[in-house]
Amino acid sequence: MRDVTANPATTVVVVTWRGAGHVTACLDALAAQTRPHRTLVVDNASDDGTDALLAAHPSRPQVIRLPRNTGYAGALSVALGKVETPLMAWLNDDAEPAPGWLATLEDTLEKAPLAAAATSLLVSLDGRTQSTGVRLTADGHGADRTEPTGEVFGFCGGAALLRSDALRAVHGVPASFFCYYEDTDTAWRLRLAGWDVVAAPDARVKHAHGVSSKPGSPEFHRWNERNRLLMLLRCAPRDVAVKQLVKFAALTAVLPLRPGRPSAANFRFGLRCRVLAEVAARLPATLTARRAIGRRAALGRGAVWEAWAGL
Repeated sequence: MRDVTANPATTVVVVTWRGAGHVTACLDALAAQTRPHRTLVVDNASDDGTDALLAAHPSRPQVIRLPRNTGYAGALSVALGKVETPLMAWLNDDAEPAPGWLATLEDTLEKAPLAAAATSLLVSLDGRTQSTGVRLTADGHGADRTEPTGEVFGFCGGAALLRSDALRAVHGVPASFFCYYEDTDTAWRLRLAGWDVVAAPDARVKHAHGVSSKPGSPEFHRWNERNRLLMLLRCAPRDVAVKQLVKFAALTAVLPLRPGRPSAANFRFGLRCRVLAEVAARLPATLTARRAIGRRAALGRGAVWEAWAGL
């Protein structure tokens, strides 16, 4: 039996950016875990005193301070190159896991040898369920499940545990996504490679959600819309990816002609044009990645789509 005290199985990676108001609570919760682990904090060039808080914390986490903000995806990509343990946990800096969180995730993966990732139960500060995992909608969105039971397509990147070697084998985290959809894209590539993703509903995490990224803001919608399209171009069947890209472009083209259009930022003509421009600029690299994903796949894109889309 492995000595978990001398050789912890997991490195918990916490990504922070201007986290002075909440990262201490996150590290306190990690220090209270019942399962030994390593803690690695990636600081995305915070300028609010976060670095001093990290240096002073009694748990003495390993810290990588980046020269610029690379987003959640970029920071996780950097961290993966430093992780030496067989398991890597992703944890938002505004999350506070219960003491048995990591032990539950590790035990869940140990009982599921065909699974590359286990997703947590995330609850809001008032106790409402935020996520029990991620489902794949019929039009290719990744959406949080809130049902207490049932299978999940993917994991919520705010609090999850992954097998490090499986993650590396599918070429890690899409760093260029910056933030949003890096988790669903990763889960999709793991499934194409033949791995499962499982839920661990007893791995409970209190999550403030959106402290840094401000859900509903223009930047939030920009990353969300852009990265969904890029994910589909990388992972989905060709007809699905093309259909959704054309649908997005067509709606963008007619928006100026539609009276009374929704006020949400993702219906702003300028923002949608920017999304399309960014997708176009990334298209060559995205198609190259698509071919590489296809070469590594153990399952067909159509098989994965038919098994999970719309459930």
